[in-house]
Amino acid sequence: MLPSDPLLQPYKLKHLTLKNRIMTTSHEPAYPEDGMPKEKYRAYHVERAKGGIAMTMTAGSAAVSKDSPPVFNNVLAYKDEVVSWLKKLTDEVHQYDCAVMIQLTHLGRRTGWSKGDWLPVVSPSHNREASHRAFPKKMEDWDIERIISDYADAAERMKAAGMDGIELEAYGHLQDQFWSPLTNSLDAPYGGSLENRTRFTFDCLRAIRKRVGEEFIVGIRYTADETIEGGLSKRDGLAISHALKASGLVDYLNIIRGHIDTDAALTDVIPVQGMTSAPHLDFAGEIKAATDFPTFHAARISDVATARHAIASGKIDMVGMTRAHMADPHIVRKIIEKREHDIRPCVGATYCLDRIYQGGEAYCIHNPATGRELTMPHLIERAAIQKDVVIVGAGPAGLEAARVASARGHNVTVFEAAPQAGGQIRLTARTKRRSEMIGIVDWRMAQCEAQGVQFNFNSWAEAGAVQALLPDVVIIATGGLPHTEVLKSGNDLVVSAWDILSGDVKPGSNVLLYDDAGDHAALQAAEVIAESGAKLEIMTPDRSFAPDVMGMNLVPYMRSLQKRDTTFTVTYRLEEVRREGNQLRCVIGSDYGGVMKERVVNQVVVNHGTRPLDDLYFELKPHSKNLGAVDYNMLINGDAQKLEKNPNGTFVLYRIGDAVSARNTHAAIYDALRLMKDI
Repeated sequence: MLPSDPLLQPYKLKHLTLKNRIMTTSHEPAYPEDGMPKEKYRAYHVERAKGGIAMTMTAGSAAVSKDSPPVFNNVLAYKDEVVSWLKKLTDEVHQYDCAVMIQLTHLGRRTGWSKGDWLPVVSPSHNREASHRAFPKKMEDWDIERIISDYADAAERMKAAGMDGIELEAYGHLQDQFWSPLTNSLDAPYGGSLENRTRFTFDCLRAIRKRVGEEFIVGIRYTADETIEGGLSKRDGLAISHALKASGLVDYLNIIRGHIDTDAALTDVIPVQGMTSAPHLDFAGEIKAATDFPTFHAARISDVATARHAIASGKIDMVGMTRAHMADPHIVRKIIEKREHDIRPCVGATYCLDRIYQGGEAYCIHNPATGRELTMPHLIERAAIQKDVVIVGAGPAGLEAARVASARGHNVTVFEAAPQAGGQIRLTARTKRRSEMIGIVDWRMAQCEAQGVQFNFNSWAEAGAVQALLPDVVIIATGGLPHTEVLKSGNDLVVSAWDILSGDVKPGSNVLLYDDAGDHAALQAAEVIAESGAKLEIMTPDRSFAPDVMGMNLVPYMRSLQKRDTTFTVTYRLEEVRREGNQLRCVIGSDYGGVMKERVVNQVVVNHGTRPLDDLYFELKPHSKNLGAVDYNMLINGDAQKLEKNPNGTFVLYRIGDAVSARNTHAAIYDALRLMKDI
């Protein structure tokens, strides 16, 4: 008997039966080592297979050619040694009745010539992509011939690894650069008409089929409408879709809409929090309806209800929940067990993607076990001995500590000075566009309450009160307070970004916001100020603007702020503020020297991170067994802490999150998980 839930219905794709309708689309979390998908990479995909998905797609943009060097840490599909690593991954994923595929690509102009082997970037025109900045070589006939052969070679390697199929990445990459009139200035036979511009793709597909045969699954992920003047139109996309089906060379279509050559465009294709949920689902449904061909789609389908609608409505056949599975790899298992309320929500922060575009590894903002499956658990095991745990602070770090400790079976008491949990996240979530961040708090509160955690709000914990509870473990998660004393003089005349966000201080009419931290707090405060109608200058001593916010998250801020009376100033340092009647005179210098400027405003806002609120920690430290110390080697390896420095101590003491130093939400939660998982 088939399950009644549309998401749990099986789907037949050629010879392959997928056990349900949920998949993760190809994405590159940047976990390879030397271009190979080794243990860390394999563990990441295996965890999602354990969680119940029908198919995991590996390697967003595995490179088929040496002149397609990875922009970040991608899989190198042009190397023979990749086969053995992928075979291990495939075999282990298959043990959980989960299909596994891989995405192959040539990046074309969407990379840099100074990476890898320092070969020229190639494209069907000389036109540069704004995001990656390389001026490409316009392709010659021999470039086309060798890259077609490279695609076939790579596909053959993937089949040898035992994978269920491959997907070609078209949008924004070389395939699409041939398709789009904006990036193809070649003459016939590969330029000119739409038929000519798509010839390269069909030549690649034919070469692939000769190598892998008719049974091996081959799909293509592509834009069916670039939504840009002079680019591929919806009409072109429909024509390409029909041609792909008619060719008999592909087995499914994976649809997106838009273009990705700028940060703003990429963010419209892969929306972040505060943007529309599932914005391209209806469009993907139009392509499916027009072609009557297997159709996959993913783009901010982050909750089960939306995914269920996508399948139940018949708009698509397989739904991709990729970022959602970074937040919770066990979504399907929880659906099956009727525990959808336990699913850790994707809050759309897109910390995952922004990190890889900065050259880092993809991590979920509030699931630090993702990408760390070799050392961190997704499922918390019960402890052998029950302990009494006291946690001071109910921000993200304190809540995670409470969640993990209570899941371990311990008795947990939490003190929080504020009337409700959340810490800095509650400030963040006051901004409508970032209101989804409160999901980080709400999910943990629900988990803690279900596990019997005792919360004491409006309670300022004193050392004596903590010790009176006779705890075995004390966690200080008291966070920090804004630090604004960064000027030579006039520190008493400024307010903090927190003051603006909390509403404790109203925006002035002519404001200088000095951002020396480069994080979200400054830009959120800037939005509040700009929306009030004030004239605003955002100044930073950095050479780049808001570096910790990163590309995709920066887009909504810029769209909001550029519409208003906002000036952006880089490489200048605010040095002094002096009162001048009812105005403030600002003295401005530069780290580069030889510059002195002045501004007259009526409000100065400073954003310079936080300083730890750590008095309680230092009061308790002499009474602890470990004197607050952490064995970093044990911590890094994911092992239990064993330090005991004080024989007279009565409890183990740790501080986490911003109570240690100003970092971010992910760091705070990771602190808590890796300390508490073994207590």
